Amino acid sequence: MSSRLRDIITNQTLPIDNKTHLQLMIFSKKPPKDRYPSNDSMFWIWKENHRILCHRIFVPPVLTSPRDDAIQLNRDFKGGGKIVGYPQHQVESSFRKRPPNYEMPSVGLDPTTSRTGMRYCNGGQYSFPSRCSIAFFHPTQRAVLLWMHDPAERDATVIRQAFLSDITNLSAATEVICSRTPSQIQLIKQNYHSKFGIVLEQDVAAHTSGGKFKAGDIVIYNFVQLLLAYLSTHRSEGLEVDREKAMKDAKALFKAGEKKLGTDEKTFICVFSERSRAQLATISAAYHDMYGGSLKKAVKSETSGKFEHGLLTILKCPQNPAKYFAKVLHDAMKGLRTDDSTVIRVIVTRTEIDMHYIKAEYLRKYKKTLNDAIHSGTSGHYRTFLLSLLGSNH
Repeated sequence: MSSRLRDIITNQTLPIDNKTHLQLMIFSKKPPKDRYPSNDSMFWIWKENHRILCHRIFVPPVLTSPRDDAIQLNRDFKGGGKIVGYPQHQVESSFRKRPPNYEMPSVGLDPTTSRTGMRYCNGGQYSFPSRCSIAFFHPTQRAVLLWMHDPAERDATVIRQAFLSDITNLSAATEVICSRTPSQIQLIKQNYHSKFGIVLEQDVAAHTSGGKFKAGDIVIYNFVQLLLAYLSTHRSEGLEVDREKAMKDAKALFKAGEKKLGTDEKTFICVFSERSRAQLATISAAYHDMYGGSLKKAVKSETSGKFEHGLLTILKCPQNPAKYFAKVLHDAMKGLRTDDSTVIRVIVTRTEIDMHYIKAEYLRKYKKTLNDAIHSGTSGHYRTFLLSLLGSNH
């Protein structure tokens, strides 16, 4: 038996109320602080020469039926105007803690209606989005409506909105496409076609050529080719790697970039779009071992603009996605004004994937919790909703 287990005299859980339990771990002597750090949900007490670790465990509430939620939302929405009248906190609490595949039927309509097409008020006369447009101010409205989608549909919606905005937000579209796994991309493509009636690859090509971009712009051309290749190429999601092939790819990238005058973008597109995440990490390590510099620095020195951003997203996300998104959030909030689009996109789309890792990475890198950063950079119901998605402050 390990010394850690021998030091624990007992481990018991006591219910405090219907939402919270308290786990008690009673130690015979003081354990290392770094093993059990104190935070909002964990604290120490002394009793009769024993050190007791108290850990609050929050038990998810028993969900009401979808129909009951729809009826409650219908009542909440009957308040009044945007600023005065609508009990926004009640509206938010009705669905912000529902699971991602939760289906909420309409009131007075087919009870199997999914949450993306639900109708609530007055026997189904008004859609949920139209009610949200009245009840909430713009940032809150966008966050709430995006949260109501399934994960793949959220990603599809983010990409579509990025293309249809006044200034095409290629960074948002690039982040979503280049940070997702092949299986996630397939679901995004299916949802994109069913929701918007167009093939994603065709929409990418249509919104990244001509119009807002100069014809013949080689950077945009290479960027488009990268996105299209990344969307259409099958890649393994396994952890198997071929080190010999990784060394060949590292050599090819060196010849295509740092070794020559100019850059062979086709080689970069081929390697970055066709290799699995595990293989690309192996290529990056091989590049460093063979040439003494990082592949990331090579990409920065040999490419530029959106093409560079796409390559770096593909490269950095497999290595440490939590670190990547922590930096994205920090950059979105470090100025005088918060970039609400980025904050909403990252928090809503990553909450059910790896938000606890992102929060830990944010705290490690910036010495401040993500919850505190959101609290400082947002306000009102918008802040309340985002914090409810983030969970406990640690």
